[in-house]
Amino acid sequence: MGRLEDKRDTERIQILGELKGEVTVFQPMAIKEISRGGAQIETSFPLQLDSLHEFRLTLGDRSVVVKGRVAHCSITDVEHELVVYKAGIEFIEPSDRVSSAIHEFIGAIQTGRRAP
Repeated sequence: MGRLEDKRDTERIQILGELKGEVTVFQPMAIKEISRGGAQIETSFPLQLDSLHEFRLTLGDRSVVVKGRVAHCSITDVEHELVVYKAGIEFIEPSDRVSSAIHEFIGAIQTGRRAP
């Protein structure tokens, strides 16, 4: 049997000292209010003011990802060591597809509420 080939395309180098980075991890959130320009959400973790994030929104049978800026974030409830944070998100340059999905979702909710 031949030796196992190294699957890396390029050589790795060890970092001496410190090199920082960030990782995007999707965490659950509850969408409490939504508009074409943003949303109010609840999370179990704080979001830093003015930070940018990608938010995955499940709008009925459609799922979209939109970039947003944290406009405000505060603690709204503390119960049995569980903290709930409320944050206001401003959508940043949503694509036409995302804008359309949000617009259609809001329209469907409004139509449903007006039904006799």
